[in-house]
Amino acid sequence: MAGSLQGETVVVVGRGSGIARAIVDAAMAEGAHVVAAGRNREALEAAYKNTTVSVKSVDVTDETSIAALADQVSSVDHVVSTVSARARGTVGELSPEAILLSFHTKVVGPIMLAKHFAPKMPRTGSFVLFSGVAALEPDPGFLAVAATNASVNVVIRSLAVELAPLRVNAISPGTIDTGAWEGLGKEKDAFFENKSATNPVRRIGTAEDIAQAVVFAMTNTFMTGVSLAIDGGQPLV
Repeated sequence: MAGSLQGETVVVVGRGSGIARAIVDAAMAEGAHVVAAGRNREALEAAYKNTTVSVKSVDVTDETSIAALADQVSSVDHVVSTVSARARGTVGELSPEAILLSFHTKVVGPIMLAKHFAPKMPRTGSFVLFSGVAALEPDPGFLAVAATNASVNVVIRSLAVELAPLRVNAISPGTIDTGAWEGLGKEKDAFFENKSATNPVRRIGTAEDIAQAVVFAMTNTFMTGVSLAIDGGQPLV
């Protein structure tokens, strides 16, 4: 489907690496002009040096910042929000502040993106948010992550109705090999080996797997209110 986004503008909110970077690359490969936005503008500028990507600053926990971003983008067809602030820990370890930051970043922020970008989008436009496998498979220590992801799954359905005919969907990744797991240190390899051995596809997902799904969500004009599980069948076992 090369060229499926030809002439369209895609705003990708997130970092300049991992899943967000793969989405930017995939969208450009389909002919889109991409605006990459995030809190660390310098890092984004370094990541997208010598590319056609436009770099902007935004803090999704600040509605004023989101409104300013919308004002800076003259036209937009699709908005993709990959941001998260994972509040990991058992119920005895979690703080209200960590839970609220996670919720504000991944749920409230994207709602505000929809609020400020929807009025300037064409009828064929779309939003793609990010949920996650924890919504269906809440392992110990992932209570807040599970609650946040489950909230996203509800939000996309509500927004799909409110913003119609704009489409609103989510991607629900499973275990994906990105820098997000580096905090596990030496335990990372064992964790990945266990996930690879037990999920039905017998491998860990890649950022490119997720980017392909995002392009599909942006270009399939008969899909809305759907959370696409790109998780290797992880919740089945």
